[in-house]
Amino acid sequence: MNDRYDAGYGDDQYELVGYDEYGRPVYRQVAPPQQPQQQYDPYAQQGYGYDPYATGRQQPVPPYDPYAGGDTGQQPPTPSYDPYGTGTHQQPAGGHSPPYDPYGRTATSGHQPRVAEQTAYIPQQAGPVEEPLPQGRGDQGDRDYRTEQFAFVEEPDQDSEDVIDWLKFTENRTERREEAKRRARARVVALVVVLALVAAGGVGYLWYAGKLPGLSTSDDKTGTDTPVAAQKRDVIVVHLHNTKKGGTSTALLVDNTTTNQGTTVLLPNSLAVSGDDGATTTLAKSVDDDGSSGTRDAIDTVLGTEIQGTWRLDTPYLQNLVDLVGNIEVDTNADVPDPDAKTKGAAPLVRKGKAQTLSGKTAVAYATYQASGEAQNAQLERFGQVMQAVLRKMTSDTQGATVTVQTLGMIIEPPLTDKDLGAFLAKLAELAKGGDYKTAMLPVQADGTLSAQASGSVVKNVLGGTAKSPDKDAAVRVSVQNASGTKDNTEKARVVLLNGGFTFLEGGTASAAATSKVVYADAADKANATEVAKTLGLSADAVTKGQVSGNADVSVVLGQDYAPSSS
Repeated sequence: MNDRYDAGYGDDQYELVGYDEYGRPVYRQVAPPQQPQQQYDPYAQQGYGYDPYATGRQQPVPPYDPYAGGDTGQQPPTPSYDPYGTGTHQQPAGGHSPPYDPYGRTATSGHQPRVAEQTAYIPQQAGPVEEPLPQGRGDQGDRDYRTEQFAFVEEPDQDSEDVIDWLKFTENRTERREEAKRRARARVVALVVVLALVAAGGVGYLWYAGKLPGLSTSDDKTGTDTPVAAQKRDVIVVHLHNTKKGGTSTALLVDNTTTNQGTTVLLPNSLAVSGDDGATTTLAKSVDDDGSSGTRDAIDTVLGTEIQGTWRLDTPYLQNLVDLVGNIEVDTNADVPDPDAKTKGAAPLVRKGKAQTLSGKTAVAYATYQASGEAQNAQLERFGQVMQAVLRKMTSDTQGATVTVQTLGMIIEPPLTDKDLGAFLAKLAELAKGGDYKTAMLPVQADGTLSAQASGSVVKNVLGGTAKSPDKDAAVRVSVQNASGTKDNTEKARVVLLNGGFTFLEGGTASAAATSKVVYADAADKANATEVAKTLGLSADAVTKGQVSGNADVSVVLGQDYAPSSS
């Protein structure tokens, strides 16, 4: 207790007076001997006991009288130094103070007489800073709590890393969601842009092609206003030759360059045309007898057209053409039996149905198929279906179409060349792909002549020509109906009659009859009927008066007694 501590602040010394409840030493300031007590006046005007700025020593002051200006002989209390700013503690009148407590409390070691010197805080010892008392509160002893009752200990948080990881995960997930939203918006914008470009391109193409509804180019308007007869057309006649069964099928391929419309006009074999010798004959007979050149001129004469060339298409070339374009699709209207089938009831080679895929072999079988009892027009319609399907699959590029024609290895008859045919087919292929292509059957009457309907619907509107059927007086029209039970007898009778200068009209087939008949309606035709019987090798007893079918002058029913060799 007698230990003294020199803090190094001038002559001031401190004496250990005890320990607080935390075991920390408590000191008091002891004035050096033989020196009068001096009080601190920080401003050299007031009676304070400590001058932190060392401006000077304490000067004697007169006794303090708050109510009078005179000297009372008493000295006012001198405020003690409070290092924590908790308030000014006045020194008691007796000159003694309790032991110094850095927290503003009386030391627990008991009251010690304190000297007149001020109790000071040792700078080397740290202590908590005490908050000033709020207004209206009493002395520190009246507090409900003291600062030492609270210990602020900074404890490490064991879950801090988990919290940081969770915050990072949440932040990353939010960023990923935002990034996904941005990408989705970018995709939507890109899709909208692509669709807009596609739509604009489609509209531009339709406008360029003149197919935009409500709009048309000047060429289309010119084509519509141009008279039918003045419209420009490119026409090629194609003959399909059946190399296995015989017979031909004829069609006109028409390209109306004024209206940009393509058409296949099917010509029945019974169409009456004029032969090279001026005699009336059928289209089928003209193809066999007069060849390509004679038949082309005969068709021009009958239909009033101007055909630029003839395309002879044998069935093997048609098969190769279909294979080259990569098969075709046709809405077939009949089951086609397999001609190579060895057993009865075998599966058909071509089945009836929508969008049937046909190879080269099956396409030829379908195009040449004519069921028993069917007219030739039924087979001709199937040929037209195959031709239009081939044009839809064929390339619309002129060079590519020309290469396809050259690959077939066909012999092109002059004046048509492989380049001309390739360019022509390419143009028709473009029209067929765009839906500007159709197929039409030329209506032919039973006697092979053209009716007024044919002249208006096909000859005039499609071909731009005028029907010119051979003069009725040019040859006697003979209708032949086969009742002999032998199918080939019809063709043999046709050949004989055409060679005899008669016009042959096919009357179909009938149930078997024992004897043949030659019928005339007008008495003026009796001589013609007798001549027909003689030409066919029939007896004069077969000639009789009766009803004549169709527009024929003489009708013939071939019975089982008909012998083609005799004719």
